[in-house]
Amino acid sequence: MAPPAQNPKALPREHRDNTPGPERFPLFAAVAAAVCLVGLALTLLLGGAAFPEVIPGLPDAGEAVRWGMPLAKVTMNASAVVAVGLLLVAAVLLPSERGALSAQAVGYVRGASWAGLVWAVAAVLALYFQASEFLARPVGQVSVDEVTAYAGSVSGGIALMFVVLLSTGIALFGRTATTATGAVWLLVLALAALTPPALTGHSASSGAHELAVTGLALHVMAISVWVGGVVALTYHVMRRDAQEPAVAAHRFSRLALWAYVGVAISGAASALARLYSLEELVTTEYGLIILVKIVLFLVLGAFGYLHREFALKRLPDAAAGGFQRSLFLRVALAEMLVMAAVVGVSVGLGRTAPPPPLESTVDPAAAILGFPVPPPMSAQTLLTLWRPDLFFIMFVVVAGGLYAAGVTRLLRRGDTWPVGRTVAFAAGLLTIVVVQLSGFATYAMVLFSTHMIQHMVLAMLTPILLVLGAPITLALRALRPAARRGDRGPREWLNLFLHSGYSKVVTHPAVAAPLFVFSPYLLYFTPLFGMLMNDHLGHLVMGVHFLLTGFLFYWIIVGVDPAPRKFPFLLRILLLLVAMGFHAFFGITIMMQSAPLAMEYYGQFDVPWLQGQAEDQYAGGGVAWALGEIPTVLVMIALVWQWSRDDEKQERRRERHSRRGGSDDADMDAYNAYLAELDRRSRAAGAAPARTGAGGAQAGGDPEAAEQPEATGDAAGSQERDGA
Repeated sequence: MAPPAQNPKALPREHRDNTPGPERFPLFAAVAAAVCLVGLALTLLLGGAAFPEVIPGLPDAGEAVRWGMPLAKVTMNASAVVAVGLLLVAAVLLPSERGALSAQAVGYVRGASWAGLVWAVAAVLALYFQASEFLARPVGQVSVDEVTAYAGSVSGGIALMFVVLLSTGIALFGRTATTATGAVWLLVLALAALTPPALTGHSASSGAHELAVTGLALHVMAISVWVGGVVALTYHVMRRDAQEPAVAAHRFSRLALWAYVGVAISGAASALARLYSLEELVTTEYGLIILVKIVLFLVLGAFGYLHREFALKRLPDAAAGGFQRSLFLRVALAEMLVMAAVVGVSVGLGRTAPPPPLESTVDPAAAILGFPVPPPMSAQTLLTLWRPDLFFIMFVVVAGGLYAAGVTRLLRRGDTWPVGRTVAFAAGLLTIVVVQLSGFATYAMVLFSTHMIQHMVLAMLTPILLVLGAPITLALRALRPAARRGDRGPREWLNLFLHSGYSKVVTHPAVAAPLFVFSPYLLYFTPLFGMLMNDHLGHLVMGVHFLLTGFLFYWIIVGVDPAPRKFPFLLRILLLLVAMGFHAFFGITIMMQSAPLAMEYYGQFDVPWLQGQAEDQYAGGGVAWALGEIPTVLVMIALVWQWSRDDEKQERRRERHSRRGGSDDADMDAYNAYLAELDRRSRAAGAAPARTGAGGAQAGGDPEAAEQPEATGDAAGSQERDGA
């Protein structure tokens, strides 16, 4: 018999649950939307975008476009934030069971699909308003064909078309996703859909391209994770039947701290790229709006502190009477209102023109390069003309910090980690600093020969050092398993990726080797090179491509990390020699070119101290030819060393097997045991045919599959013990 229900008013005050339920959430969402619109309107008024000066006689898109564009972008950004937040809760914050989402998590994925639909519709409206503004025609006077032409030829239209396609994919695939893997892929798709508008507009036209473009893209993703996570988690905690709200809140607390840091760094980088002096923070409308965002950001930081120090400490105190949620929800709801204001101010800031450059700083080459043509190359200029590329700064800092944290954790618990691996990984990061952040990066923008040095180091030296550092093995040993069995933490996700079909495909020699060998031919001997050089995003794509293809190739050649398959050493040596031969021929082909490459880019500016583009290109081909020898020697030494260690390891295994009573040939013993097991199973199947019946095949299964042990990340530990 169920106990009688208690009257909440009869409970002591400290045990009452007066927190609002999910039925109150639409009211809070409406208030947040009103705050967002007020912030947008005030920002448009402060920045002058609401009522700009219209010159008589010139075409004008009209008031409908002036106000419809920011409203469409606010709707687009708000729905994107909601989609990211719901997918974050479903894929990361809520525990899963062996990769299957819970019923509530599946419901959040379905909600994200509806948010994706609103996102796509708002992006279509923004595309129409943007085309109308570009053509300077009022609403209703722009045809569908003109909008289509704008979407296929202008960078802003192309960016919004990508948003429409990706958000539509979220709306469609979100209706069927029921696994944690599917939810993670949808989350990745949502984060990717945030970036195209950030890579155009003010960021692409500012002087410091390396800070502006990457900074704004990182800013948008970090703030979407942060704001979306707060909104979705607040709704989840409001639910009376919420699944593990304390676990979800603590997981988001750790993630929100990283997002807060990302917002701070990317926001500072974006502001530095658009402001030419600190005085412009108080003397220009753009700077004043940035100050407003800084104040709101600090207020949100205070709310985050309240969450961590007070609200989250009460979450685990779930007494028999229920879950103490009141303080968490009070702080979260107030935080939502401030975040709504931030979203509105951000859209208004995007409609405000940044300060123009000083007349004395206007340089035709700076408009293309992002900086003036540097002086002749010298040791001093290489050490002083640094390029602050935010992407590679973050990569070096985050990768180095995580690697150091992993080594520290191993040493603290009494494990060992080879010093040589740490030195190799640190040297790999140092090479990135040298070619991507120092004066080499500056001269690589104007000299083909220096660009080729940058390419060869990123593709053929840095990956070798990173691979020899064994970062995956370190991660598998340092990361702790998930707190509960069946759930997926960082270690489980990494292990799943290593054994996925995608990993098996990209690490196959038939895929990794052609990518490494033939992609330079496809890049430099087609118009693709000139097109990518004309845009900072193209530079970033080339650098990341060089790193990834080199890492994949050298992972299968000299990698000590666990991989989907292991190849014989003779095959590795053969692959290395063939690849280096193609790279040497690539350098010779560059030297034999009769006309300079990518003159649509290099011909836009004049380098007065350069002898000639053809001579510099010839030197670049010589660099590509000569530098290929250094990685070959380095990898050959590593291969010989690993081969000798592998022979020693096999011999130790045979000796251990012999001491346990086996023969000298452990492989033959294993094969004989396998045949004996097959014979035993066939006799058992013949002795009881009636018992197995029609389901015998299903019950018996594949004897080979039954003998295969489950592949896990523990293979990394066995490799360490064997001295791999």
